[in-house]
Amino acid sequence: MDQQVTYALGAPASRALAHALSGYREPSSTRSTFEIAITAIPFVLIWVLMWAGLAEGYWICLVLALPAAGFLVRLFMIQHDCGHGSFFRHRMANDWVGRVIGVLTLTPYDVWRRAHTLHHAGAGNLDRRGIGDIDTLTVSEYRALSRRGRMFYRLYRHPVVMFGLGPAYVFILQQRLPTGGMRASWQAWLSAMATNAAIAVLVAAMIWLVGIGLFLLVQLPITLLAASIGVWLFYVQHQFEDTFWERGESWNVHEAGLHGSSHYDLPGVLRWFTANIGVHHVHHLCSRIPYYRLPQVLRDHPQLVELGRLTLLRSLGCVRQVLWDERQRKLISFREMRALAAS
Repeated sequence: MDQQVTYALGAPASRALAHALSGYREPSSTRSTFEIAITAIPFVLIWVLMWAGLAEGYWICLVLALPAAGFLVRLFMIQHDCGHGSFFRHRMANDWVGRVIGVLTLTPYDVWRRAHTLHHAGAGNLDRRGIGDIDTLTVSEYRALSRRGRMFYRLYRHPVVMFGLGPAYVFILQQRLPTGGMRASWQAWLSAMATNAAIAVLVAAMIWLVGIGLFLLVQLPITLLAASIGVWLFYVQHQFEDTFWERGESWNVHEAGLHGSSHYDLPGVLRWFTANIGVHHVHHLCSRIPYYRLPQVLRDHPQLVELGRLTLLRSLGCVRQVLWDERQRKLISFREMRALAAS
């Protein structure tokens, strides 16, 4: 249906491919509405089952927390597509669906949308780090740090912090207030405070219905699991060995999108729960494509399947890759850095 291109995967070809993929951008309002229904309704039903199952034992609640977290992650991916204006044809529909879902995901939609837009505009650019991405230092920058600075970077990059404490802090605490460059924006404050007010009303209603103790027993494991899964996905999508980082004029948005984002080739069930976000190289190349059309892109452009491909097993090794080596042009571990220094 859409134009196919034969290309070598360099910067000019990346631009040509981005243009060719524009034919996939048209969303279907019927399909998008259906996607919301098959995500939100099961989430609510599982939440009720978790609450009802508490009478039989907390283990039932914990077992059901995993699929509930999966549906919450999927809701976040719908919010993500709304932020790109790709889920519905009209901006108002995208924005209000995104804002409503943001109450469930504890994410102020308008604040997140702007930060995420800046992430797309500067992903892989060593001169524009720090907004909407994982803090990543080059080898030379790490070596220039004080002992205390190195200790903090190692702590920040530790899996317990990165995928445990960090996600809980970001979604439960940090996102309650606009931070960084968003501080001066009244729109950011309005978005954050309106989301906080809606969260407070929803939480108060749930506590009134089931009690504070039962509410926390059900909701906390869902929130913590979903937050950790979300951060893991974002991490793996850019923090892999052969990712793309460049400086100055050597950086190109299309090449960075295609080569600096992975194809996280997950099993089918996990692809569904994560709303095809693993096809991240295509998403960064053309962010207006709805997530339910990304598999079609891979079918029509099979050259993209192996590009930046990570399996679930192979992705576990990405945790060790924490520093960008500008000489070798790849992410390396602390151990590899020490071996380089010794040689």
